[in-house]
Amino acid sequence: MPYSTGTITNTRAVGTASSNVVMNVRNLDTVNPVTITVEIFASVNSTTFYTAYLTTYVVPANAYDVREFFIAGNVAYEVQINPVSTVAPSVLLSVFGIDGSGNLVTDQRILQSELSFINSLSPIM
Repeated sequence: MPYSTGTITNTRAVGTASSNVVMNVRNLDTVNPVTITVEIFASVNSTTFYTAYLTTYVVPANAYDVREFFIAGNVAYEVQINPVSTVAPSVLLSVFGIDGSGNLVTDQRILQSELSFINSLSPIM
């Protein structure tokens, strides 16, 4: 089942804007790999969103994967994640915004329990 962070405001009016999004995946299954599809939408004006990234990769059984995606210059973004396995996927997911110095942007931390279930990944924009 796919997940979404929902739209995240990424401005410097209050706090620090993110220049990168960090996607963390931990595959807890000790036998089966999991295929992760990540789709990131971004906006420079909070009105029109575009597909900034669409990537698919495999996380082996009992493994951890961390990916960074550059989003500087966008005032809003959304991360959609779809974990797929031959059995019910057993994964832990989290998404963090980090600033240009690599520091966590505390208001842009989304743990798995905070992700929203969605029916499917959105069409490419």
